[in-house]
Amino acid sequence: MTYSIVACCPRTGQYGVAVATYSPMVGSAVPLVVGGRAAVAYQVVASPVHRALAGQLLAAGASAEGALAELATKDPYWQSRQVTLVDMFGGVAGFTGANAPAHCGHRLGEGFAVAGNVLTETCLDDTWKEFSATQGGELSLAERLVRALEAGARSNGQPEGLTSAALLVHGSEPVPLVDLRVDVHDAPVKELRRIWEFVGPLQGFYLQRKTNPAGLPRWWQRRMEVVPGWKPNHLVKVVPQQ
Repeated sequence: MTYSIVACCPRTGQYGVAVATYSPMVGSAVPLVVGGRAAVAYQVVASPVHRALAGQLLAAGASAEGALAELATKDPYWQSRQVTLVDMFGGVAGFTGANAPAHCGHRLGEGFAVAGNVLTETCLDDTWKEFSATQGGELSLAERLVRALEAGARSNGQPEGLTSAALLVHGSEPVPLVDLRVDVHDAPVKELRRIWEFVGPLQGFYLQRKTNPAGLPRWWQRRMEVVPGWKPNHLVKVVPQQ
């Protein structure tokens, strides 16, 4: 019921996860990123407890393969899981349990991995190809992840449709650079794109506000600076709140 991509960016040192599914609230269930260290997607039957264990292992310096082997011994419902990981060295590993519903599988790339279940047969390939095509370029990791998610959606990724999507990216800081969630929407990947287009220019602003807010303008003032021609609602017309 889910497809995802975990990845690291050797150019920036960022790690991230993008995911979409037919179930609501995927952003709270599947992705985990350890700043400057690792990224994890834990799906099919998501387990926040074992996802946290994966993060702890990777944060302590375990390899993706080593963490996966440890999870296999600790998770009593291992055959009902699908897990992909990328470690601090760019190593990747993946597992698809025997109880994962078809069409399912995972695919490992250079510094990234894709996985999914209850998919069209081309969804994972399209997601993988899109991310591979942008390797070595200047696009941000967040943009690359969104493009990969869009490629999977264009293949009609899940026969039932999609309901939620999420994008999570960390740099070396202990706070996320990007943490976006669409929880209930008929076209959540399109909505994730819309939100990302809006907040993307403010990445640096929000990171600075979290770490050193002295002298910063309001968010809308900064967006007016970096997006010429844009104006916030209160300078155009106030939109009714109810």
